[in-house]
Amino acid sequence: MASEIIDLTQRVDTLVQAMGEVCEICAQPIAEDHGHVVDVRGRQLLCSCRGCYLLFVPKGAAGGRYRSVSDRYVELGPDTFTSAQWEALQIPIGLAFFFYNSAIGKISAFYPGPGGATESQLSLESWNELADSQQMLSTMEPDIEATLVFRRREGLTEAYIVPIDVCYELVGVVRMSWAGFDGGDDARANLDEFFSSIRERASA
Repeated sequence: MASEIIDLTQRVDTLVQAMGEVCEICAQPIAEDHGHVVDVRGRQLLCSCRGCYLLFVPKGAAGGRYRSVSDRYVELGPDTFTSAQWEALQIPIGLAFFFYNSAIGKISAFYPGPGGATESQLSLESWNELADSQQMLSTMEPDIEATLVFRRREGLTEAYIVPIDVCYELVGVVRMSWAGFDGGDDARANLDEFFSSIRERASA
């Protein structure tokens, strides 16, 4: 019996590999360039076919449990985060993203590193003060959009409202290319390329 189960598992794995990626909601094959749906309760990002993506675009679909990830890119001004405001948020590095987590009812903050995404214990008061001074932040859609900030060594700050899946893509980029204490040349080059792409989409 055990050998039959192992054989069946291997056949399923072979079939999945032959099919390529599949929608994690309906199991239909999907293209490499596909949309994502957030499982709000489980805090999972699901790959989706176009049909399932469109199904969960309306707010309140499936009782609000699933939400299709936004495709909006908005460039925020370089003065969105002053040095004092950034220090008040207590993020240990100059790269982080923030989103409203409706499962816990507050803003969550994460910063990428060689071990993946680390959650920062964000002061809600500090974020509220920032949001009061920057009204665009209040347009960020819960669960499916995030504010992504990159404070460079040169003192320049880039800030954007982006789809939440972009932030997790960034986590993968940092994790795969980080080397040594400060990340190394490859990580810095990959970050420059990544934010150049975001800049182009935001300006478009």
